[in-house]
Formats: sequence, structure tokens, C-alpha cells
Amino acid sequence: MVKFSYTILYVENVSESIEFYEKAFGFKRKFITPENNYGELISGDTTISFADLQLASSNLSNGFKVSVKGETPFGIELGFTTENVELVFNHAVKMGALPLEKIKVKPWGQAVAYVQDINGFLIEICSPMP
Repeated sequence: MVKFSYTILYVENVSESIEFYEKAFGFKRKFITPENNYGELISGDTTISFADLQLASSNLSNGFKVSVKGETPFGIELGFTTENVELVFNHAVKMGALPLEKIKVKPWGQAVAYVQDINGFLIEICSPMP
């Protein structure tokens, strides 16, 4: 049996990234390494992890594409569900997220909005599926 356990975001600064997610979305810090090059957040069933660019480079010998706030986001997103999309969207923007798409209601009734985090990663803020 395979289980999806975590997503690791490669970031410039692990502490700043974790602090952003704590303030913007209310997630709780699980830990940050003493070297400040890796950390994890408790965010529900799946852990959000962060590795600094140097550590990430040591894992991937052929390199990787760095995410940058304000540039076109990668074709992948983190999805966060909430009963109050507008409140969470506005709070995330106030905490430093870049607004990309204001709330739209999809044909199936789900409210969805998009921001980029402080590192440029795409976040979908949405209501639970009806």
C-alpha cells in the first residue's frame, strides 16, 4: 500500500516560509532542523515540508526549476479547503500572498480562489466539494 505523506517545497528560506504558512493559514510547525534547511508543518492529513535550495540541489544532480513569486506558477497547486474562502483568501494576501484569481463559483458549486505564496508556489483556496 502506498500512502501520500508529504509535499516538499524547495524554498530560499525555510523559517520564513513556515512562518508565512503559520500566519496565513494557521498551520502548526512540526519542526525545523537546527541547520534551518528543512522543516515541516502540520496541515491536516498531508504534511507540507520545506527544503532550502542548497539541500534540494544536493538531492537532484541535474538541478530543478526554482519557483519565483510573481512569475507564472508551475502546473501544480496546493489545495486548501475552508468554509470561508473569502476570509482565508483576504487573510493570506494580507500576510504576503500574491492574489492571482479572486473567488469564482464553479459549475459544480465549489468556490475557488488562487494565490501565490511568498515563494511563488500556487495555492488553491476552495470550499469543500458539495
